[in-house]
Amino acid sequence: MAYDWIKALHVMAVISWMAGLFYLPRLMVYHCEAAPGSVQSETFKIMERRLLKAIMNPAMIVTWLAGLYLVWAGGWYVAPWMHAKFALVLAMSAFHGRCVGWVRDFAEDRNTKAGRYFRIANEVPTLLMIGIVILVIVKPF
Repeated sequence: MAYDWIKALHVMAVISWMAGLFYLPRLMVYHCEAAPGSVQSETFKIMERRLLKAIMNPAMIVTWLAGLYLVWAGGWYVAPWMHAKFALVLAMSAFHGRCVGWVRDFAEDRNTKAGRYFRIANEVPTLLMIGIVILVIVKPF
C-alpha cells in the first residue's frame, strides 16, 4: 500500500519538476530581451528565483527521495533499464544544476547568453524526459 502512495507522490513531484525545467529556460529567453536593471528584468529575476526555490528544488528532492525508495522497495536496482533511467535522471539533475547557475547569472546581471541559447537549452529536458518515459513504460531491456 505504501509503495503505491510513494509512487503517486513520485509522479506528482516529477510533473512539478518537469514543469519548472520546461518553464525556466523559456523565462530566460524573454529575460535576455530585458535591459539589466529594468523593471522587467527585476520582475524576471523574482519569477526565476521563486520558480527555482519554491517549486523546482523541492520537486527535485521529492522526486529523488521517492524514486530511490521505489527502486529499493520494488527491487528495480537490478534491472538494466533502471540503470539507463538512472543515468538520464542524473543528466536531468545536472541540467537542473545548470539552471541554478543561470538563475544566479541573471540575478547578478552577468548573463552573456543570447535568447537562442536558452531556446535550444529548453529542448534538453524534453529529450531526457522522452528517454526516461520510454524506459519506465516499455522497459526495452
